[in-house]
Amino acid sequence: MNEEKSRMTRRKALKNIAAAGAAIIAAPMINRGGFRVFAGSATEYSARAIELVNRSTVIDMLCVLTLDFPKGNKWMADPESFTDEDFKPFRESGINVMHPAIGLGGGNAYETALSFFAMWNGFIANHDDKLIRIDSPGDLNRVKRSGMLGVLLGLQNSQHFRRPSDVDTFHALGQRVSQLTYNSRNLIGNGATERTDGGISDFGLAVIERMNKVGMAIDVSHCGDKTTLDAFELSKKPVLITHSNCRALVEGHPRTKTDEAVKALAKSGGVMGITGVRMFVKVDEPTTIEHCLDHFDHVRHLIGSEHLGVGSDIDLYGYDKMPPELNKQLRAGYKGSYGFREKIDIEGLDHPKRMYDLTEGLIRRKYSDDEIEGVLGGNFKRVLSEIWQKPASSEQ
Repeated sequence: MNEEKSRMTRRKALKNIAAAGAAIIAAPMINRGGFRVFAGSATEYSARAIELVNRSTVIDMLCVLTLDFPKGNKWMADPESFTDEDFKPFRESGINVMHPAIGLGGGNAYETALSFFAMWNGFIANHDDKLIRIDSPGDLNRVKRSGMLGVLLGLQNSQHFRRPSDVDTFHALGQRVSQLTYNSRNLIGNGATERTDGGISDFGLAVIERMNKVGMAIDVSHCGDKTTLDAFELSKKPVLITHSNCRALVEGHPRTKTDEAVKALAKSGGVMGITGVRMFVKVDEPTTIEHCLDHFDHVRHLIGSEHLGVGSDIDLYGYDKMPPELNKQLRAGYKGSYGFREKIDIEGLDHPKRMYDLTEGLIRRKYSDDEIEGVLGGNFKRVLSEIWQKPASSEQ
């Protein structure tokens, strides 16, 4: 009884916080018809942009908790060190669901992945007033009104699947998305920067079939071209590109997707999340938010806006705000084909409120309200709900 009363009190507090936040958002600015969304910030957004973010279930299909790795390790080791002040930027970001997947691999991939999910599950359990693990279509439906941040657990590599039955094990631990490969080859297929690409192996096909069966989403963001196309052909359920860009606009970059792959995505029923990573957006300077918006337009023109979403591929603040030594180490971990430049992020998409800036950009590009709601999260919500739908008992 006391526990139930505590839950009710927490719900009431969350409603009060939401109401207070709505009051701040609704406070009009005198000049230019804009609105200040956050206390202490001079940035203004249009009433239409604010309304669209407020009513959408905003999903960032690649947003890690922090790129300050020592800080993140401390939070995971001691969840209580993650304070209300640490959570505040997440609460104010407009993002309702984040997918904090990372690229684990190596000889101990299975054990490392077990530790990763154990830490995340413990972290979420310690912050059940702030965080909710997204496991089902029902969770996607309720997360917006809960006032909490949804955490969609996944990995950017499937090397931890030693055998197909491991898919069931990690699904039981909360994993709902798995990228087939990172940049290098594994037993499933080939990564984007591997020297050659032989496509999906027989073992990879068995893993895909198991993922389809249990309802785990297949991601091909870092996969090689042949491996990407094979996944679309072999999967019986929609396949995702959670965070990538269009090679037609960034000629030759291995971390982008060909028009052939984008069309295959649409045929599978999948959704593509566009990143704001500078070298994935344009091959030279200047590189601005407008060039990022060109990628949204390209996908929209090829296959329709119903297949578009957001996969920022950063934390709330971006790579350029990492401690310099960590930034240097991160760059050293990738092949030269990544084409790092002085900056990695794009101004306007490199801060916690980037979803508002993106929304303003989509408004400038004449997207309708329905299209923008889809891009902000509605399209990923739809396709994830389809992938996760449990089969009828006769099909199990």
